[in-house]
Amino acid sequence: MKVLVINAGSSSLKYQLYDMRDESVLASGRVERIGMDSSIVTHEPADKPEVRDVSEILDHVTAVKRVIDMLTHPDHGALESMKEIDAVGHRIVHGGEVFKGSVLVTQEVKNEIRRLFDLAPLHNPAHMMGITAVEANMPGVPQVVVFDTAFHQTMPKTSYLYPIPKVLYRRHKIRRYGFHGTSHAYVSDMAAKVLGKPLDTLKMVTCHIGNGASCAAIQDGKTLDTSMGMTPLEGLMMGTRSGDIDPAIVPFVMNKEELSLNEVNSMLNKHSGMLAISGISSDMREVTEAMNDGDENAKLAFDMYTYRLKKYIGAYAAAMNGIDVLIFTAGVGENSVALRETVCQGITFLGIELDLELNAQRSKEARVISTPSSRVKVMVVPTNEELLIARDTYSIVKEAQ
Repeated sequence: MKVLVINAGSSSLKYQLYDMRDESVLASGRVERIGMDSSIVTHEPADKPEVRDVSEILDHVTAVKRVIDMLTHPDHGALESMKEIDAVGHRIVHGGEVFKGSVLVTQEVKNEIRRLFDLAPLHNPAHMMGITAVEANMPGVPQVVVFDTAFHQTMPKTSYLYPIPKVLYRRHKIRRYGFHGTSHAYVSDMAAKVLGKPLDTLKMVTCHIGNGASCAAIQDGKTLDTSMGMTPLEGLMMGTRSGDIDPAIVPFVMNKEELSLNEVNSMLNKHSGMLAISGISSDMREVTEAMNDGDENAKLAFDMYTYRLKKYIGAYAAAMNGIDVLIFTAGVGENSVALRETVCQGITFLGIELDLELNAQRSKEARVISTPSSRVKVMVVPTNEELLIARDTYSIVKEAQ
């Protein structure tokens, strides 16, 4: 079975084509600047040179058509015909309380995703455009949706409810949902396999550290708690997001600076975090380089970032009454030697002993970077959300056949 995985944004679309016989990637790519006359398609076949094309792509239907054209092109394609695509899997950011796992796309499922637009106004509508674009280009091909929030639906009420009037939960479903669930699920399962231990016997803290960042306390293979909340704004300090702040800051700043609700929302999501404190960049690589060159604001940003991460790891170890495995993943977590070293050396009370040589090594494989005597296994596990989406899609479609 060949599975096409799509991650549709409001003006972009990423894709990967898998051959599920060996889970190999046949091709991948992205469509950028959808809605403009200078849209960019970048196509990367597994065994051929990269292809880049600039043309007019005004909507997602056309974007998916261009993807299919690339995949079936006689020179740089990976398929002879579109008919070789057996199923399509989609990433959906928000599944609310309804979706506790991946599901086959039906009219009822699409209706429910639309009802969730209010909870993820920047993401779910774009994902829906991806689904309808596939329907227009590939009628009859089964589609599966995989939700970022689904893995965290095991959280107990003590974790997901906010201490606010219950009527707000009953009426509007205001609660902690958590995100990056596909990544947390993948890396926790992979870590257990690498360690050769059953997932349901381990207490893990998984740290998905990219431009967006979240931690999860995973006990016995299930999420006990996670740092992102009703939206991806809560929790850790991130590239451009503030993470946890005193909520009274919002009305105070709105009043003092005469900001609208949209303006303060934009401030907290797009102009805060690492970018705001460093004054340089939201990119950890650039901030670390500036810090090493003596920039005090960059050092402050790095110190605040790692300090808040240490607090969450310690809190989750307390919540689970122990920790067996600490995992770093995503762009920063997988690549920042300095971040992992700083964080681990600040929580040695947990029994963590980092092997500095192993930590400094580069690898695309999941690996242990703690010493043999460390009571907690510290690991770097490259995430692969697309593969998990492909696996779920394959499993669900095969079962439905």
